[in-house]
Amino acid sequence: MQVILLERVAKLGQMGDVVAVKDGYARNFLLPQGKALRASEANIASFENQKAQLEARNLETKKEAEALSEKLDGQQFIVIRSASDAGALYGSVTPRDAAEAATAEGFSVDKKQIVLAQPIKDLGLHDVHVRLHPEVEATIQLNVARSEEEAELQASGKSIQELAAEAEAEAEFEIAELFDDIGSAASDDDDLAEAAPEEAEEKVED
Repeated sequence: MQVILLERVAKLGQMGDVVAVKDGYARNFLLPQGKALRASEANIASFENQKAQLEARNLETKKEAEALSEKLDGQQFIVIRSASDAGALYGSVTPRDAAEAATAEGFSVDKKQIVLAQPIKDLGLHDVHVRLHPEVEATIQLNVARSEEEAELQASGKSIQELAAEAEAEAEFEIAELFDDIGSAASDDDDLAEAAPEEAEEKVED
């Protein structure tokens, strides 16, 4: 299908370009989202009449997107999820989750603007692209953790594997200390047991 683009579309063309696309892509995405029109003579003529207005509107929305991008780019948002000790999520983090995390912190982000090649399924820090405008993108970071405390540790640069190793080492240390205490107590009992016969012998001699 031949369409005329009403805005820049990545890997396809700029506003005003007439391009050939697959029918399904046009019907399911470009046309319903107002990104293109069928390239009929009437629509091309209509576009030419509205071109200046469309370009002005595009410039305005681009400036708004750039202003938001300056504030949003590089921000980190915490997403709390249940996960296994190995770091695999019970479920996944989707574009909706990313948008809600950003919106909760005061940024106006829609799930359709979140660019995720595939859902996030592991704990840790994940870079996510946000397409604020056809010509403007920002990158945010999702800190996916099981608790706020874990999120803070991850933000400081520690991976879930390092945190698990530290927890395991701490547990082993506590167990070793416990055995040391038990061993020490047993040794004290042995000393008392050895001392008891000696005291009894001394009394007999007296």
